[in-house]
Amino acid sequence: MFKRILVPTDGSVPARRAIKRAVQFAREQKARVHGFYVGPPWQLPLYSEYVPPEVISPTEHARAVKKTAVRYLGEVKKAARATGVRCTVRYVMGTHPYDEIIKEARRRRCDLIAIASHGRRGISRLLLGSETSKVLAHSGIPVLVCR
Repeated sequence: MFKRILVPTDGSVPARRAIKRAVQFAREQKARVHGFYVGPPWQLPLYSEYVPPEVISPTEHARAVKKTAVRYLGEVKKAARATGVRCTVRYVMGTHPYDEIIKEARRRRCDLIAIASHGRRGISRLLLGSETSKVLAHSGIPVLVCR
C-alpha cells in the first residue's frame, strides 16, 4: 500500500523509536524510507546594540547543523540497512520544521509520514508547540504518529 515513507527525526528518544517502527513498517510494506532532519537556521543574536563576541559565523553554524544531521540521519540509515530497506536521507535548515517536513514529503512523493510524538499535552503542548500536531493539521499526506 505505501511505497515511500518520510521519517523526520530530531535525534530524540521518541524519534529513535519512530525510526525503528517506520523501518519495520516499510519492510512489511516493501517500501523505502527517506530520513529527514530540519536544523535551525543561523541567526545573529542581537541584544539592543550589543552583539556577543562568541557568536559563530554562518559557515560554522552550517557545519554544526551538518554534523548533527549526519549523526541523526545515520540512525535512519543504520536501521534501514539492518532490515534490508532502501533508504535515502536529506537535511535542510528552516524556521518551521513542520512546513519543511510537509514540503519534503511532497518533493519526494512520499505517501506516508511516520513521525514521533513527544507526548506533550495540555498547556505545555500549546506553549512549546508540537511539530507533530502541526504536520497533522497541515499535511494532505497520511501521517503515522509513533509514540
